[in-house]
Amino acid sequence: MRLRNNWPAMCPRVSIIIVNWNGLEHLETCLDSLHGQTFKDFEVVLVDNGSQDGSVNFLRKRYPWVRLVELMENSGFASGNNIGLQDASGDYIVTLNNDTRVEPDWLAKLVAVADDHPTAGMVGCRIVSFDNPGMLDSLGMKICRDGMSRGAYRMLDWSTLSMPPEEILFPSACAALYKRAMIDEVGFFDDDFFAYCEDTDLGLRGRIAGWGAILATQAVVYHKYSATGGGFSPFKLYLVERNHYWVVLKNFPLLLLMMVPFYTLSRYLVQARAITVSRGSGEEFLASGSRGALVGAVLKGMVSALSGVPRMFRKRRRIMRCRKLSGSAMTRLLLRHQLNFQELLDI
Repeated sequence: MRLRNNWPAMCPRVSIIIVNWNGLEHLETCLDSLHGQTFKDFEVVLVDNGSQDGSVNFLRKRYPWVRLVELMENSGFASGNNIGLQDASGDYIVTLNNDTRVEPDWLAKLVAVADDHPTAGMVGCRIVSFDNPGMLDSLGMKICRDGMSRGAYRMLDWSTLSMPPEEILFPSACAALYKRAMIDEVGFFDDDFFAYCEDTDLGLRGRIAGWGAILATQAVVYHKYSATGGGFSPFKLYLVERNHYWVVLKNFPLLLLMMVPFYTLSRYLVQARAITVSRGSGEEFLASGSRGALVGAVLKGMVSALSGVPRMFRKRRRIMRCRKLSGSAMTRLLLRHQLNFQELLDI
C-alpha cells in the first residue's frame, strides 16, 4: 500500500528520486542542498520505505515541495526507485542517496554533460567522502571478473588524478543520471535484487543495448558511505553475494560467464589471505564480532543465487534479444573497466 500528497501537475526536465528508510538524520542536509541548486527545472520524489523514525512527519512539515510517496514496509532500494519512477515526470531520472550533500551547481553540471552526449544513457558524478572531500568514493564503477563491482578510484586522493576518466562502465546509483529513453528500452532496477548490485545490473543492461556512460567530473556529491545500509553487516553481505551472481547470469558474455566459478574461487582465496594478514576487508571481518554470521550470510547468498538461476536465465534471454553490443565487444568493455580482487578488498 502507498500514500502520497496531492501534487500539482508539472513536467520538470529532471526528476530526482530519493529512497529513504529511517534516514531522518540525513534528510535535512540532503534536501537543503537540493533546494539550493542553481538549476531549478527539477522535482524531488522521495519514497519512504516504511520508516519508523519520524521521517514522514518531518518531511511533511519542513519540505512541502518534496513529492512524498509513503510505503507501509521496506521495499528495498531497487523497488523503492521503481515505485518513485511511476511518479517521476522528467526526461532525465536522477537517483540520489539520502545520506548525501550536493554542490549548488551539481545538477547544472550533470544535466550539461547529459545534454552534450546524446548517445550516453547514463551519467555519473564525482562522489567524494562526506567527511574528507579530497578522498574519492566513486568515479563511476569498475567490475571484477566474477561480477563483484565497486566505485572506481575509491579512497584515492582526487588531486592525484592528472586526467580523470570521461567514459565509465556505468555510474553508481548513489548519485546518477539515467535518460528516460534508455529506461524505456531496458527497464529500470530489478525488483528481485532488493538492494546492492542493482546499479551494476542496470548499467550492464544499458551497455548491452548500446548506450554509453559518461562521467561528469565537476558534478560533486558528498557521501556518507554505507550510512543507511551498514558497512559490514550479514544482511548486506548476503545481498551482495547473491546479487552479483545474478548480475553475471543476466549480463555477462558466455565465455566470461563460464569462467565465473574459477574467478569466484580466486576471490575466496584472496579474501582468505586478507583475513590471515588482517588487511582491508579481512581486518573488518576480524573486527566485526559476528564472523559466524558473516560466513553464514555468504553461504546463504550462494544458495539463494542458485535458487534464482532459472528466473535469471529467463531475464537474460529477454536482454539478449535486444542487444546491440556483440559478446566480444561486451567482453572488451568489461575488461577495459576491470577491477582486480586486491582493489576490491582494499589489500
